[in-house]
Amino acid sequence: MNLRRRPPCLREQALAWLARREHSRSELAARLTRWASARDEALEPGQIDELLDSLQAAGHLSDERFVHSVLHRREARSGTLLIQHRLRQHGLELDAQTQARLRDTELERAREVWESRFGGRRAIAEPGRHERARQARFLASRGFAADTIRRVLDHDDSAHDPL
Repeated sequence: MNLRRRPPCLREQALAWLARREHSRSELAARLTRWASARDEALEPGQIDELLDSLQAAGHLSDERFVHSVLHRREARSGTLLIQHRLRQHGLELDAQTQARLRDTELERAREVWESRFGGRRAIAEPGRHERARQARFLASRGFAADTIRRVLDHDDSAHDPL
């Protein structure tokens, strides 16, 4: 009795990846192309696009769900700039309402990230120039805007005037 499974086809592999997490259309296309070339499978022109179209029509693939997934994973610990950058890497953009919501909550989110990393004794003492620069680099690496970083490090609670 042969218990060896047959290798998955292109559609089965795409569904397996989509079952694990949401993917953007461009990300899934790139992964499928690499997967097929690693297996030396010959792809017909347009084969991946046809597959992706059928997955979208069946509701298995959705760029909108991917955007919501990225927001859910990153919103609490990342700045608006980083979230937008991640989405642009997939050829996607945030809608105006979501951008406004992220901008409105960015200072609060940055404070929470800063407090979880530098809270306690460091939050009480005024940091020196080098420590302040280190904290600023940390927040910048999380995608927070320069003005937000300055306000967090200065403990500025004043209302932000949007441009």
